[in-house]
Amino acid sequence: MNDATSSPLLRVDRLVKHFPIKGGIFGRSTERVHAVDGVSFELNAGETLGVVGESGCGKSTTGRCILRLIEPTSGEVWFDGKNVTALGTTELRAMARDMQIIFQDPYASLNPRMTVGAIIGEALTIHKLTNSPREYEDRIVELLETVGLNADHMRRYPHEFSGGQRQRIGIARALAVTPKLIVCDEAVSALDVSIQAQVINLLEDLQEKFNLTYLFIAHDLSVVEHISKRVAVMYLGRIVEIASSHDLYTHPLHPYTEALLSAVPIPDPTVKRKRIMLQGDVPSPINPPSGCHFHTRCPIAKKPLCNTESPSLKQSSDGHWVACHLRG
Repeated sequence: MNDATSSPLLRVDRLVKHFPIKGGIFGRSTERVHAVDGVSFELNAGETLGVVGESGCGKSTTGRCILRLIEPTSGEVWFDGKNVTALGTTELRAMARDMQIIFQDPYASLNPRMTVGAIIGEALTIHKLTNSPREYEDRIVELLETVGLNADHMRRYPHEFSGGQRQRIGIARALAVTPKLIVCDEAVSALDVSIQAQVINLLEDLQEKFNLTYLFIAHDLSVVEHISKRVAVMYLGRIVEIASSHDLYTHPLHPYTEALLSAVPIPDPTVKRKRIMLQGDVPSPINPPSGCHFHTRCPIAKKPLCNTESPSLKQSSDGHWVACHLRG
């Protein structure tokens, strides 16, 4: 679902992840959480695709299924011409060099008992990327300086750093194996706004320098707008709209996207934007609505079409896709 003629670096095809809920005296699976419910998209090398949506919509689960940190229930993930979902343990470990993740919480994602140098250097050791202790240390220093930290930081521990510095350490750890794709899983959401801007600028600089590809997962649309070339909007385990960042923010088609954008503050006080208030709460992913998952809150839903038939992603214009019976 992009307008490039070359093969995409990443292709996700009908990805599904259901988590069983076990109950009863025998611990049998009684229900399932429909975390990811048939997600498909493509991502080109050197591109940033933003994935946005409310908490619990399946954004992070999608990212982790792509990396096989969580095993998908069904569907396929193709990365650089290889079917990631079919790889064995040895092949997957080798593939991990090309696919890395930056976690949301810089306080929880770093081992407090390891020095910063050991945290960054762990991947160098696992993948045997250096040939001597001197080369190992020089590489760690190089990575620290690449993300804006100092060489002497390598002998300190995570608790000695601020949140923004810890996230820079997490970025350095991801860069250690020279990956092609980095999944940024809410990578700036735990940081102060001023620090968010610094980290986003760093990510953009690193992308240009190393030709990195980002899957940028976030719930803040204003953050995603600045870093993403294209944006995918998720609701209750499904993608409801994909478009270029400019098209999505200026001409949203899906009613859910419109509602999300109406809540984004505009810095210009002379510009007025009508806030769209959605009715009710997000339905439970254990028992999602039939038909279009959004029909229970949609201001334009029509019965029985929206209640009974699930809309597929349809191309509305060049590079703009929407899953809505009444739009596009």
